[in-house]
Amino acid sequence: MSDVQRLLARASAWLVVIGLLTGALVAFAMTKKIPADEHAMLASHLNALLGAFLMLGVAWSLPMVRWSERGQRRIAIALIVANYGNWIITLVKSFLHVHGVDAIGEAKNDAVFAALMVFVIIPSLVATIAWAWGLRPKSR
Repeated sequence: MSDVQRLLARASAWLVVIGLLTGALVAFAMTKKIPADEHAMLASHLNALLGAFLMLGVAWSLPMVRWSERGQRRIAIALIVANYGNWIITLVKSFLHVHGVDAIGEAKNDAVFAALMVFVIIPSLVATIAWAWGLRPKSR
């Protein structure tokens, strides 16, 4: 196992732990014991778990990727930022009671939208495109 694979595996394991702990918050939100949007809170819980499994899949497939260790590390860092960002930003937006899926001129919503673009959407797209492109067969 390479250092990059271990990095992704460790980040995945901790994100599962965080995601499961967030599941407890979901119960508190659903029973109105905390002032959070229960749907966004549930999304945060699921974002963490699904992101962790995505990172595990990438870690497993890294030996098949054509990129150097440096390129693989860049993919790993982008995925870690994106998946941890997806968890925490969605968790925060559950307390702000905003959707954050478009800029609508409301400061809290627009800040969430910008954070999702910068820390989740762009790094996710860059990393997964690089990963998929790196898995293409070698030309003969």
